[in-house]
Amino acid sequence: MVQTSSVSPVPAGLTIVSRDETADGRLHLDVRPVQRSSSCPGCGRHSSGVHSHYQRHLSDLLWHGRIVAMRLTARRFRCRTPDCKVQIFTERLPGVAVSSAQRSDRLAQSQRAIALVAGGEPGSRLAHRLAMPVGGDTLLRMIRTAPVPGFVAPTIVGIDDWAWRRGQRYGTIICDLERNRVLDLLPDRNADSVADWLKRWPGIKVAARDRAGVYAQGARRGAPGAMQVADRWHLLSGLDEALRQAVGRHRSAVSAAAKIMASAQGAQANPAPTSPGLVKLRTDRKAGRRERCEEICQLDKLGHPTSSIAELVGVAQRKVQRWIAAGGEPEHVRPRIHSHLLGPFEEWLEARWRSGHQVGQQLWRELKELGYKGSRNTIARWAAKRRSRDDAQALEPQRQRSAWKAPSRRRCAWYMGQAPDQIDAEHTLFLDHLYAQAPRLREAAELAVQFVTVLGGKDVTTLDKWLEQAADSELGSFAGGITRDIDAVRRAITTRWTTSPVEGQVSRVKAIKRQMYGRANYQLLRQRVLLAA
Repeated sequence: MVQTSSVSPVPAGLTIVSRDETADGRLHLDVRPVQRSSSCPGCGRHSSGVHSHYQRHLSDLLWHGRIVAMRLTARRFRCRTPDCKVQIFTERLPGVAVSSAQRSDRLAQSQRAIALVAGGEPGSRLAHRLAMPVGGDTLLRMIRTAPVPGFVAPTIVGIDDWAWRRGQRYGTIICDLERNRVLDLLPDRNADSVADWLKRWPGIKVAARDRAGVYAQGARRGAPGAMQVADRWHLLSGLDEALRQAVGRHRSAVSAAAKIMASAQGAQANPAPTSPGLVKLRTDRKAGRRERCEEICQLDKLGHPTSSIAELVGVAQRKVQRWIAAGGEPEHVRPRIHSHLLGPFEEWLEARWRSGHQVGQQLWRELKELGYKGSRNTIARWAAKRRSRDDAQALEPQRQRSAWKAPSRRRCAWYMGQAPDQIDAEHTLFLDHLYAQAPRLREAAELAVQFVTVLGGKDVTTLDKWLEQAADSELGSFAGGITRDIDAVRRAITTRWTTSPVEGQVSRVKAIKRQMYGRANYQLLRQRVLLAA
């Protein structure tokens, strides 16, 4: 950083010749260099022989609330070295401004800091408010041309992916786990790219990574002597996914357990009236999903890869993988949607309904006068639901108005992975009914709780015992994946290294990428991530 005087508005190395202030409050300064000589860019020798003078116009930092513009009288020198190819050169001003620049170094540093935090156009608006006006394109150019700072040769690194577009395109982030800083951002998730990067740093001893096979392969090829460590969070995430798939394979047992719960509580379903056309539409869609799922399972049995199945059936590859893992038709639970337009008027609607005004169209007209901006159909749906609720209360006032709803596959898997004292009594009873219908799920739940204990301990022998027990269970596929990566999983138990700091850096990458509205190219994103503090 350039040292400045507390009373001088110009950088050190310059002296003020004259000054004047314009009507708009700008401060114009005529300045010249203090130094009497300058070094030749050809031979490096100093020369004090002045050939001529020229003027440069530089913008500088604010001074006492005024924008500063400097007219710098610079010099050209003659080189006195006979063998030097450079005969005449312009003087260099290190610490003041680089050649051909129109702003001082200290102003450029401040504007670059704004660009790294806010980006192009937002940074330009902020710089104008701070009396350091600069265009958005200029700020982005300053980011692209800024030199990336070097770093100490890493010995312990964390490797993870980050999403260009979730589920479709990914890049790779590499961090120094000892210093918690980003080392590099790679544009793809590829074993060759990771291996090439690791080969440049032969001193790496530990590589913590997620469970992706490309990173395991890249680490083996790029740093064969490094110790690979599987991340504990990704192991638990894989366990949760395995439990969800197990629940998906026993959906009939989940439905049966829910019916038992509903019968025990005296619950009875009283659905709202549904039009025949809507019933037919839902039935057709469900039949279409079932046919598509049967086609996917048939192609999978014939040995087609998931990418080929996705192309043949016309669905996303990830959906094909999820349906094959579930082993049946996917579940579809429609979430309850709250209308933000109707929310402020719900109390008024309830009062009008109780007073006997139960015509949807009339209620909509009255609401429009109160400022309601929604459609008439929204009020009609609300009135239909409210009427069906009144009908249910009139028919069975002593019974519950809806059947006991089974938890979703994700929620059910979460219950199974928790200790018994972490679940309320109602869902504990549900799990008992579920395990009675599907005993293999009880075994999977017990193994899941045991695995969490194993992962939190320090004894790797318990992992081998767990793998033997889980091999023939509903978690057999998950156990097989651990067996294939057994050394890295064992080190996840015995060492303290994880990719948790890398996940934090991934969140920062996401924030920067979204701030640029997803339109920035890889080079600009990499510069902002590596240069931002």
